[in-house]
Amino acid sequence: MKRIISVSRRTDVPAFYGRWFMERVREGFVGVVHPFGGNRYVVSLKPEDVACLVFWSKDFTPFVEHLETLDRLGYRFYFNYTVTGAPAIFESHVNRTVAVETLKLLSRRCSPKHINWRFDPIVLSSVRDEEFYLREFGRLARELEGLVERCYFSFVMPYRKVDRNFRELEQTQGVRIDHADESERIELAGRLASIAESHGIQMYSCCGQYLVGDRIQKAHCIDGSLIEELFHPEGLLWSDKPTRPGCGCTESLDIGTYDTCPHGCVYCYANANKAVARRAFENHDPTSAFLGFSKSQSDEWLRELRKETLWARD
Repeated sequence: MKRIISVSRRTDVPAFYGRWFMERVREGFVGVVHPFGGNRYVVSLKPEDVACLVFWSKDFTPFVEHLETLDRLGYRFYFNYTVTGAPAIFESHVNRTVAVETLKLLSRRCSPKHINWRFDPIVLSSVRDEEFYLREFGRLARELEGLVERCYFSFVMPYRKVDRNFRELEQTQGVRIDHADESERIELAGRLASIAESHGIQMYSCCGQYLVGDRIQKAHCIDGSLIEELFHPEGLLWSDKPTRPGCGCTESLDIGTYDTCPHGCVYCYANANKAVARRAFENHDPTSAFLGFSKSQSDEWLRELRKETLWARD
């Protein structure tokens, strides 16, 4: 059965690991270590086994050169493209100007339907309040009018890793995070939806069912219905498989590894430590089957999986 491959919620593959991914495409498989439990398995990346590649990134610029190759090989894909209004103190290694220009390029090359613009997450704080995000969202919506049809958004979730980073930020920088109550978030979401509507953009709430209503729909970041519409008009077998409460995603296999993304975003649940993630990136081997692990370790695991007949995951 063809599988939907998520590339990746756990790290920014297009921005930092494009060569590694293309090596995996050439080999026809990728190794994955499950982040909860540590089980190791191999996922086929052969075109005949892949229904769609769903790419996630804050900046697809380094990856654009690979898209023609993937298209020529028969892969189908769409983009979850994160462009937020967050200040540098929250995401310190993102060139937003370049990222926006690449988003425009991808929209023109593929289509607006191929892009989920993610204004996500919204982090209210002592340095950036509701009015700041309304201004930034309005500016981006004007710039992207006609180039995107959907905007996915959420308010930051206080996961344990994230909360620890926020406490450190308050101690070192004096920045206080404002966890607005539900009524305040509903009001802000409604104002964002009004701006989006004026630019022909539909808003979608990611893991926030309380925000869903007449003007805001439920988000499906990995969307079987969209994949079927874009790439499989003959029909595609798919089912929902949420990753957390409120999630609307379709079942997929994620091939990323936590603690490998060097963007340095303090609100990110995928990195426990910025320095660890940076070292993982600097030391990674593009020829290793398992992202974030040495080739020698990966090769040993592959030999074990062949013996245990866990070469492919159902």
